[in-house]
Amino acid sequence: MAYPLMEHPSGDDFFFDGAFYNVCSDKADELSKPTDDRTYYETVRIRRGVLLFLEDHMARLTKSVKGLEDFPVDTKDISDKAYSFLKKIGFNKDGNIRIVLTKDHLLIHLVDVNVPDRSMFENGINTSLLKWERQTPNLKIFRGDYKNTVNAKFKTENAHGKPFELVLSDNDGKLYEGSMSNLFVIMDGKVYSAPDDKILIGITRRRVIEALKRSGLELATGMFTMDELVKGNAAIFVSSTPFDILPVTYIDDHTFNSVNDPLLNMISEAYAGYTEEYIASHLEVI
Repeated sequence: MAYPLMEHPSGDDFFFDGAFYNVCSDKADELSKPTDDRTYYETVRIRRGVLLFLEDHMARLTKSVKGLEDFPVDTKDISDKAYSFLKKIGFNKDGNIRIVLTKDHLLIHLVDVNVPDRSMFENGINTSLLKWERQTPNLKIFRGDYKNTVNAKFKTENAHGKPFELVLSDNDGKLYEGSMSNLFVIMDGKVYSAPDDKILIGITRRRVIEALKRSGLELATGMFTMDELVKGNAAIFVSSTPFDILPVTYIDDHTFNSVNDPLLNMISEAYAGYTEEYIASHLEVI
């Protein structure tokens, strides 16, 4: 299914194939129309002008391309262009950037993403369940059918209003991933995530695993049905580039006391410290 190269641009300018354009230009209109080109992308968080964990994003971008087309991906050149773009537009604060790649084109633009407010970190988020088996889950590419289904589900309210995130379940009813995040379960003193071959390996997820190690914990492999989560008094959280770690309070009609889980709070603190170390080490080189 055709889908546009550029979605939800933010700011005044963007970079495309070696040139800068305004978001109100004819080129922007052109890139906002659906294309049949196979499209790969990474959304990278910007913190104080630092592209957070950029090297991990570039490694995943390369893996996605090699999984389907295997054309050359110059990750250093893309990284340099991303930082040059931020310097050109004078952007040195917090936000998100999207790097979009096809076999013949490179697009870089600021992107408007749904960032949670403070209350969501403090009180947890509302989610809804969506039965969906991902195709090639380890490859991050645009899939129109999936995006259309997800967008429709986001507009459907449950008892707590519109969901901030969707939790995906497989054909066996086991929860394994968020629609735009990785899913973690804390139960009986252990932290679980779905098997690697079942999910998109998120950049933040990799760093959450490091935070687990710093907290003296290990990640176990496991997937659970809704009934198992409820009976096990599970705490649930999701991780993603735009919002780091968020506790899950509602999955439709089910309530979880995730925000008060001591292990989740410990993991969140360790992750925040780890992230600050990364930013501090990269401020000197931008």
